[in-house]
Amino acid sequence: MAAPAADGSAYRWRNVVVGGTGFVTGVLFHPSVRGLAYARTDIGGAYRWDDRAGRWTPLTDHLGWDDWNLLGVEAIAVDPAHPGRVYLALGTYAQSWAGNGAVLRSEDRGATWSRADLDVKLGANEDGRGAGERLLVDPRDSDTLWLGTRHDGLLKSTDRGATWAAASGFPAKPSASGQGVMFLVAVGRAVYAGWGDGDGTSGTANLYRTADGTAWEAVPGQPSGTAAKVPIRAAYDTHTRELYVTYANAPGPNGQSDGSVHKLRTATGKWADVTPVKPGGTTDDGSADTFGYGGVAVDARRPGTLAVSTNNRWADVDTVYRTTNGGRTWTSLKDAAVFDVSETPYLKWGDDKPKFGWWIQALAVDPYDSKHIVYGTGATLYGTRDLKRWAPQIRGLEEASVVQLVSPPAGEAHLLSGSRDIGVMYHERLTASPARGMATNPVSGSATGLAQATAKPSYVVRAGWGDNGNGAYSNDGGQTWAPFEAQPDIAKDAPGPIATNADGSALLWSFVHWDGTKYAAHRSTDNGTTWSEISSFPKRATPVADPADPTLFYAYDTDTGTLLASTDSGRSFTARAGGLPSGDAQFKLVAAPGRSGDLWLSVKWNGLYRSTDGGVSFSKVASCWASYTLGFGRAADGADYPAIYQVGSTDTITAVYRSDDEAKTWTRINDDAHQWGWTGEVIVGDPRVYGRVYLATNGRGIQYGEPVR
Repeated sequence: MAAPAADGSAYRWRNVVVGGTGFVTGVLFHPSVRGLAYARTDIGGAYRWDDRAGRWTPLTDHLGWDDWNLLGVEAIAVDPAHPGRVYLALGTYAQSWAGNGAVLRSEDRGATWSRADLDVKLGANEDGRGAGERLLVDPRDSDTLWLGTRHDGLLKSTDRGATWAAASGFPAKPSASGQGVMFLVAVGRAVYAGWGDGDGTSGTANLYRTADGTAWEAVPGQPSGTAAKVPIRAAYDTHTRELYVTYANAPGPNGQSDGSVHKLRTATGKWADVTPVKPGGTTDDGSADTFGYGGVAVDARRPGTLAVSTNNRWADVDTVYRTTNGGRTWTSLKDAAVFDVSETPYLKWGDDKPKFGWWIQALAVDPYDSKHIVYGTGATLYGTRDLKRWAPQIRGLEEASVVQLVSPPAGEAHLLSGSRDIGVMYHERLTASPARGMATNPVSGSATGLAQATAKPSYVVRAGWGDNGNGAYSNDGGQTWAPFEAQPDIAKDAPGPIATNADGSALLWSFVHWDGTKYAAHRSTDNGTTWSEISSFPKRATPVADPADPTLFYAYDTDTGTLLASTDSGRSFTARAGGLPSGDAQFKLVAAPGRSGDLWLSVKWNGLYRSTDGGVSFSKVASCWASYTLGFGRAADGADYPAIYQVGSTDTITAVYRSDDEAKTWTRINDDAHQWGWTGEVIVGDPRVYGRVYLATNGRGIQYGEPVR
């Protein structure tokens, strides 16, 4: 790729507002600064709460393509004695193919960072990601930090996180398949560590402590049994000198069916079971009421007052219990809860009202306001200031993993999107969560396909994972939907990408299972009433419609490096150009708008290829070294070709680029502060607004950029 412009300062980047949409795994109020809080997510970075503005500020958008694995935040730590200091333990996956973790440290509440790379892996998007903070500033010495890992024991830093080494004397031995340290918590001047590899029954401890930072011991008398197999979180009441610990029989957030809550009077070593409700009963409809316990947070202002959350309670829906007498009696806050989700309507999930939550492991009580409680779910943060009325406290925090984007050439909405977990949305405004919420009829989870008929933009089709159908169509540009009258049998288990030709008269639906198994594509010419198999279509390929000629479809066979085309509206495909890149690399085939046969093939590590004859031949674009995804938008004034947007690489950096001269030259339009980790899924320009571009991220939602005018 040609040398980029000096910087991307001429672009302003913002989130398209949806509101949350991902798993908030931790919330931490600063104990000594009113209104200061931090949040962490499993794949979407960390945030700082701006109390004056009432919104979250992202703190890790500067992490770039090569550091995508660091967008998962394993833990946050603050220094009670130095309010400006905050620390992040980063690392999304602990698998062999993932990079090592890192610790970021800041003296200015995350405005700027210093980085220490680790020689171990962390797992912010793995089982146990909703457990307590694994990172802690030592209560006796602000220069000393502790970091609990999943497979490499306990680490210690004596220079405020600049360097790390294994902590001596920690007795627990990690296993390759275990959870390791689940949390670290200060108890007076001591440090307690929850251990996820113990079984709680055969003498293997699951709670350890040190009083001097050197010698560690198993905490005597700790709870045992299935319900106390894994300690999830802990919180210390400084007034009563009691440590509260939540337990479950699995690390979560899934797979928990039993759990308990216990407290330890640290002065005497006496334990007590204070579980609000024992799992294992039955609901009103006879379903088994199984669950574990997750979050726990004490009220810093009121002795013996705290809240705990259930987790993985699907039959009776999760709740938060609150006690004011040290756990002798509890009140379920769900029972009197009144929700207002008007700011993020998708939280109704197609129903009349939202549910209290699920995956509730992040839980916090404001140390300056006893009635201000916040808890995280798999999609949002809910907050209350009166223990009754709840609303999302999520402004600024966007965690969608986006996989589909369409910018219509006409109509009310400038953007349609498809994401993992929350399906498809119609964005009337870019600055407010879609008023219709997620697409319904049917409701689907992760989107796998989204396409618009270029000559008939009112017609849109979508595909995705759903319990009541996997495909749907819209005749009003995506505002309302109707399910296909029928669908191929394989659609239930392997929905894949879908396309419609220019006039909407033919649909092509490709199928691929999440495990990679390929299936034959199918075609419909009656709006999804009947389907026929296309034996000549390459399995697993993404169908691409010609934007000008409704008889033409294209597909790229990644196994053989061959472009195939159909001249009969998708009924049959024949090979055209061959000898192109093949294998496991990432491929994106895109058709230039308003032109027939103008195809661009974006190939990871292998650059960009173009065909102007419908795939009969391709030539490599000289200006591009590596290309990950490509899209088009409105042409610049005086230009006769659409603006091209790309996530691509020079020899030194992967960035977002725009070309106004048919890919002869490129200008970088993002900057080092706006990189968002992995951004290789989809990019598309706005066909009505020159310079505006929409970018899908894997955990930071939809970013849109516009030139500063």
